[in-house]
Amino acid sequence: MQELNSLLSGVDESWREVLFEAFGSFDGEYLSYILGNNDFFPDRDNFLNAFKTLPLNKTKYILFGQDPYPRKESATGYAFIDGKVKEIFSQKGLSKEVNRATSLRNFIKMLLLCKGLIDENELSQEKISTIDKNGLCDNIWCLKNNFEKSGVLLLNMALIFSSKDESRMHLKRWKSFIETLLFCLKDRDITLILFGRASKEVDKFQFSQEYKKVFFPHPYNIEFITNKEVHRFFKPMNLLRV
Repeated sequence: MQELNSLLSGVDESWREVLFEAFGSFDGEYLSYILGNNDFFPDRDNFLNAFKTLPLNKTKYILFGQDPYPRKESATGYAFIDGKVKEIFSQKGLSKEVNRATSLRNFIKMLLLCKGLIDENELSQEKISTIDKNGLCDNIWCLKNNFEKSGVLLLNMALIFSSKDESRMHLKRWKSFIETLLFCLKDRDITLILFGRASKEVDKFQFSQEYKKVFFPHPYNIEFITNKEVHRFFKPMNLLRV
């Protein structure tokens, strides 16, 4: 109990009771692994970051990714927020780091389309380079903050990563945590944002039927950029604002 208290010391107070319940769903062996090891990432100081910066009473949505980026410098404790990305834009269009992160690249292009700054037929670097970037988010943490200002909890289906070979194991072990979390929150007005096949596993959980849910293609797919349902959902959030 003392070790779990220490692990939760940085989370917002509003989440502590829920997280105690969720961690209580783990079997003893896996809980001991989390509490006693640091050979995974994000590390013990960071894998609960999503619960540290967005209070429960301000959470309107939970966006589910799959698992952390498989690189220590990229895994931040927030789904979809790549720590290796510093600047979003460059003089040539999107920054090199964004261009290498396929899902993030497509998501930014979708947001630019929503703002009317590019056209469906002009998604190139050259076109993006001509956009006036004044008034636009210029770094990944600005984007993270805007998600949270819109009440979006950026949560992965598994909160830690150790190796590609163990990825499926972690996803299986964290399933009880996510299901217990959703049980604890089922009476709140929270909408689940589900990307792609992996996060649709959430729809199979016993208590997921208590939630409003929106299903979208994973941003890895290029059709995500021009999907009208995606536009209608994310446009009001204005996620690229400064």
